[in-house]
Amino acid sequence: MTLLPRAILFDLDDTLISLGRRPQLLAEVAEEFAADLTPPGPARVAEEMENAFRAFWSDAERHKRGRMDLAAARLGVVTGVFADLRRRTPGLTPETGRAFAARFDAYREEQIRFFPGAVEAIDELKRRGVKLALVTNGAAAVQRAKIERFDLAHRFDHIQIEGEAGFGKPEEQAYLHAMAALGVQAHETWMVGDNLEWEVAAPQRLGIHAIWHDHLGEGLPAESLIRPDRIIRSIGELTEDLN
Repeated sequence: MTLLPRAILFDLDDTLISLGRRPQLLAEVAEEFAADLTPPGPARVAEEMENAFRAFWSDAERHKRGRMDLAAARLGVVTGVFADLRRRTPGLTPETGRAFAARFDAYREEQIRFFPGAVEAIDELKRRGVKLALVTNGAAAVQRAKIERFDLAHRFDHIQIEGEAGFGKPEEQAYLHAMAALGVQAHETWMVGDNLEWEVAAPQRLGIHAIWHDHLGEGLPAESLIRPDRIIRSIGELTEDLN
């Protein structure tokens, strides 16, 4: 039987809601533009796009700036890749790059949906009296729109959006503020999320029990020194052993 804590802090993106697999989404959008991408071809363009996005989001400062305006960040990455491709393939146009970026931005938003069992688990935890906080990074308008779209506000005792609060994960204040809002201490709290630094390492330093949502099922990276207190493949696992 699972012993529940007094409170759980949940991440949003790729924890409760799936944003889809970026390499797959890039490949699908590239296929839509196939006629304009030969040469080098949609597969090559999608691969270069994914490499560029990985590089962009790997930098903490770029990540912090970029997540406050995702559309602009995606436009910058995509048009940068197209500019590089045009040096090798003059037939590609800046207009195609901008159109690709707009379509990718829209397509990514279209694919957002709940992970199976996530809503049911949240509702069961709330029913059992666990205090719940949603602690999400990102721009206020974008994240608030997701909360409204997926009817999440009434499910949480505290909602904390980086763009509204003025601070976000992995800053200590993000976790301390959420716990203060719920009236709990670190030893009474779980943090659940998909980011090993934001939802595991940083909260663990404060004494919070950290649960990693391995939604891709890939396991911990071989080089990772971060060790979650628990690893789950789905949010539903949090309530599976309750009776």
